[in-house]
Amino acid sequence: MSNKSRILYILRYLETQTDENHPAAIADIVAYLGSIGIKADRRNVSADIELLMEYGIDIICNTGRRNEYFIGERIFELPEVKLLADAVEASLFISPNKSMALKKKITALAGVHQAEEILSNTHVELRAKSTNEMFYIIADMLRNAISSQKQIHFKYYDYDSSKQKIFKHNGQVYEFSPYGLIWNGDNYYAIGHSESHGKIITFRADMIAMPTMTDIPAIPCPKDFDISAYANSVFRMYDGPMREVTLKCPNSLMRKIVDRFGEAVPVEAVDTEHFHAVVTVAVSKTFFGWVFTYCGEIEIAGPQEVREEYLRMARIIAGKSEKE
Repeated sequence: MSNKSRILYILRYLETQTDENHPAAIADIVAYLGSIGIKADRRNVSADIELLMEYGIDIICNTGRRNEYFIGERIFELPEVKLLADAVEASLFISPNKSMALKKKITALAGVHQAEEILSNTHVELRAKSTNEMFYIIADMLRNAISSQKQIHFKYYDYDSSKQKIFKHNGQVYEFSPYGLIWNGDNYYAIGHSESHGKIITFRADMIAMPTMTDIPAIPCPKDFDISAYANSVFRMYDGPMREVTLKCPNSLMRKIVDRFGEAVPVEAVDTEHFHAVVTVAVSKTFFGWVFTYCGEIEIAGPQEVREEYLRMARIIAGKSEKE
């Protein structure tokens, strides 16, 4: 192997094999180079390391009985790599096999020793992850379609009563003009215009099957279309007329309100134990269901017609329970 590549192999060795707790002496590097067929001695290895440092590589030298070297600042610091690895592990739209492969690539940014630590100490809530091994390809195709303003065609999965995946509408091919991708609730969604629906809708990316890129121009995204506002209305409380609703809540639920509606939500004290929160939501069964989960702790204070619709639904549920 050519000695001309020696400095590149030294850099690779330092990046993959060293960190603050695992420095390498010149002798270690010389031995590594010898193992891959590159002749080197202490003098030229030391000169190569100095050249790398002059170039801007953050190589730290521990001086002592013998000089030891390790990579200092990396593109991603260890806490950042850990955070990325945890995010991949927790993402439901990435299959278990792809999660492990991606985690190994991410943790390699920290070097082999810290990678082992991250992989052995990553523990997240065990939840059902996607089994769609094609997700990477699907997501990449959606991004390409968005940037090139082209349609993609695909089939879409559903589940039958036996939990078997089936194609929706007997294998209908959807003609879709994607406008954006949204990560919400641990799933990835494509937002765009569906020809068969005749409007803008969302598809869960990991439920897309057999996608093909076309040369058909996409239906142009309306100039006044706000993807963020659309995502808020669809994912926060799903479809329904957007209304400004006042909620009466106990002070102990302030964090829940902020988590759901953000820190900018207008609030006002009602008494020493309660506050009003004014929220903009799609008034729907999903919104009412969310209120129900608090078993009366959250009260719809207004508007009156929204309050009455909520109470009407409560009576329907109560009636069904009595019949059962």
